[in-house]
Amino acid sequence: MELSQQRIVVTGGAGFLGRCVCAEMVRNSVGAGRIFVPRRAEYDLTQAEAVARMYADMRPDVVIHLAAEVGGIGANRVNPAGFFHANLAMGLHLVEGARQAGVRKFVMVGTVCSYPKYAPVPLREEELWNGYPEETNAPYGIAKKALLVMLQAYRAQYGLNGVYLIPVNLYGPGDDFDLQTSHVIPAMIRKFIEAKAAGRDEVVLWGTGTASREFLYVEDCARAIVMAARDYDEGAPVNVGTGREITIRDLAEKIREIVGYRGRIAWDATKPDGQPRRSLDTSRAKAAFGFEAQVGLDEGLRRTVDWYCRTNGTGG
Repeated sequence: MELSQQRIVVTGGAGFLGRCVCAEMVRNSVGAGRIFVPRRAEYDLTQAEAVARMYADMRPDVVIHLAAEVGGIGANRVNPAGFFHANLAMGLHLVEGARQAGVRKFVMVGTVCSYPKYAPVPLREEELWNGYPEETNAPYGIAKKALLVMLQAYRAQYGLNGVYLIPVNLYGPGDDFDLQTSHVIPAMIRKFIEAKAAGRDEVVLWGTGTASREFLYVEDCARAIVMAARDYDEGAPVNVGTGREITIRDLAEKIREIVGYRGRIAWDATKPDGQPRRSLDTSRAKAAFGFEAQVGLDEGLRRTVDWYCRTNGTGG
């Protein structure tokens, strides 16, 4: 699909990932006047009426659905019903609305939280249904996974060209650094920087540090989404990541070194680790539309720390 000729709606386009996706489309010759970003104040995407109005107003050829209610382990524990309802409702109304509006392509961004807790690592797309997700993430992950089924059903019955991407944990400039809702990397960056500035000799981090994760720089993810929107037309889900994992303990040491914090790290084992391991098999993305991550973890962390320090006026 030649994206430059399409009217493209990006839900969540003003958010962390969405801003990068919009910028990546502009770099791919999509004029800014052809990119439409529904804002929550005007279009509550959990409501069918608002979604129908959005389709009527924006008349998209392509929808890239990034909008989500999401947070780290703490937020998932506090708001499981809210996350389940909001994410399922948004996808439900948007996919049905796309069918009714004759949308040419629908790109759904899912979540690695959909994978079973004890699936073999690296996680392959065929393992999505071989077990229950990690409990703290399950409501969010299952809501997103149900939308994969919806897209595949709409492809089979209505011919809707819906594709489904599964990005691993994202990070980068512009991330959510609120300690109540943030994911692990921005939370660590903020804790280390604030502890350094205050001269504190200890930083407390959640869990044991033994769990492992894979992290994808946000601009790499945006590039993958645009590549898939342009070049991928199949119903099979596709992992998007780097294929490399790191333990949370080693991640903390990397961030501490970049920040220059010299105090101790204390691990609070009363807090959950989440899924024991999380790393993706990314071979399908490379074969299907040529995606490979370009920004390594060390470089991505440095960019993220530098951005946070510049934005918040703190020393790096």
